[in-house]
Amino acid sequence: MRIAVIDGQGGGIGKHIVEKIRKEFPNAEILALGTNALATSMMLRAGANEGATGENAMIFSCPRVDLILGPISIMFANSMLGEMTPLMANAVSASRADKILLPLVRGGIELVGLKSEPLPHLIDELVDCVKRRYYKEI
Repeated sequence: MRIAVIDGQGGGIGKHIVEKIRKEFPNAEILALGTNALATSMMLRAGANEGATGENAMIFSCPRVDLILGPISIMFANSMLGEMTPLMANAVSASRADKILLPLVRGGIELVGLKSEPLPHLIDELVDCVKRRYYKEI
């Protein structure tokens, strides 16, 4: 199974996701996709197998993975202070890959019905979801 972890800005969320996925699934093939070089670098240092940066990397890679992990903002054009271009958001949303996303948004978007949890708890829930759904495949 090929897993893409997508993040932008400083790459901190993606870094934590990669670390937890690598710990739980040491043999997983993890692709770090960053909106910028810093985010990609942080995820590579956290244990991703490969990394790529920018719009074309996401357009090329999203259809070629089985699972996409990251904050829900990767589905929204112009999120992450404009780093997530419309073409990047489209590549993520149009991908046939399953998506397990963290409910973290800024910029006037509110997701109703979600409990407010600290980021480490949300990442633990994300990893638990991957375990439940894909444990046998990874």
